[in-house]
Amino acid sequence: MSAGADATNTEVTLKHLIKRFLADDTGATAIEYGLIAAGISLAIIVAVNGLGTNLSGVFTSVNSSLK
Repeated sequence: MSAGADATNTEVTLKHLIKRFLADDTGATAIEYGLIAAGISLAIIVAVNGLGTNLSGVFTSVNSSLK
Protein backbone atom coordinates (compact mmCIF):
# COMPACT_ATOMS: atom_id res chain seq x y z
CA MET A 1 0.00 0.00 0.00
CA SER A 2 1.37 3.45 -0.84
CA ALA A 3 1.82 6.38 1.48
CA GLY A 4 -0.91 8.31 -0.38
CA ALA A 5 -3.45 5.55 0.22
CA ASP A 6 -2.56 5.45 3.94
CA ALA A 7 -3.11 9.20 4.23
CA THR A 8 -6.48 8.90 2.46
CA ASN A 9 -7.60 6.06 4.77
CA THR A 10 -6.49 8.02 7.82
CA GLU A 11 -8.37 11.10 6.59
CA VAL A 12 -11.56 9.10 5.97
CA THR A 13 -11.29 7.44 9.38
CA LEU A 14 -10.71 10.80 11.08
CA LYS A 15 -13.71 12.36 9.32
CA HIS A 16 -15.85 9.39 10.36
CA LEU A 17 -14.77 9.75 14.00
CA ILE A 18 -15.49 13.49 14.00
CA LYS A 19 -18.95 12.97 12.48
CA ARG A 20 -19.72 10.26 15.03
CA PHE A 21 -18.51 12.48 17.89
CA LEU A 22 -20.66 15.41 16.79
CA ALA A 23 -23.74 13.18 16.38
CA ASP A 24 -23.35 11.60 19.84
CA ASP A 25 -25.75 13.25 22.31
CA THR A 26 -25.52 10.90 25.29
CA GLY A 27 -23.47 13.42 27.29
CA ALA A 28 -26.10 16.10 26.67
CA THR A 29 -28.74 13.88 28.26
CA ALA A 30 -26.62 13.45 31.39
CA ILE A 31 -26.11 17.21 31.61
CA GLU A 32 -29.86 17.80 31.26
CA TYR A 33 -30.59 15.37 34.10
CA GLY A 34 -27.96 17.12 36.21
CA LEU A 35 -29.57 20.51 35.59
CA ILE A 36 -33.00 19.12 36.49
CA ALA A 37 -31.62 17.64 39.73
CA ALA A 38 -29.95 20.97 40.58
CA GLY A 39 -33.22 22.84 39.99
CA ILE A 40 -35.19 20.46 42.19
CA SER A 41 -32.53 20.71 44.92
CA LEU A 42 -32.68 24.49 44.81
CA ALA A 43 -36.48 24.44 45.11
CA ILE A 44 -36.27 22.09 48.11
CA ILE A 45 -33.67 24.31 49.81
CA VAL A 46 -35.81 27.43 49.33
CA ALA A 47 -38.94 25.66 50.62
CA VAL A 48 -37.21 24.22 53.68
CA ASN A 49 -35.56 27.56 54.42
CA GLY A 50 -38.91 29.36 54.41
CA LEU A 51 -40.61 26.60 56.38
CA GLY A 52 -37.82 26.59 58.97
CA THR A 53 -38.35 30.27 59.70
CA ASN A 54 -42.08 29.74 60.20
CA LEU A 55 -41.51 26.72 62.42
CA SER A 56 -39.10 28.66 64.57
CA GLY A 57 -41.79 31.26 65.18
CA VAL A 58 -44.35 28.58 66.05
CA PHE A 59 -42.02 26.90 68.56
CA THR A 60 -41.22 30.27 70.14
CA SER A 61 -44.96 30.99 70.47
CA VAL A 62 -45.66 27.58 72.01
CA ASN A 63 -42.74 27.99 74.38
CA SER A 64 -44.05 31.38 75.52
CA SER A 65 -47.55 29.96 76.01
CA LEU A 66 -46.27 27.12 78.21
CA LYS A 67 -44.43 29.44 80.61
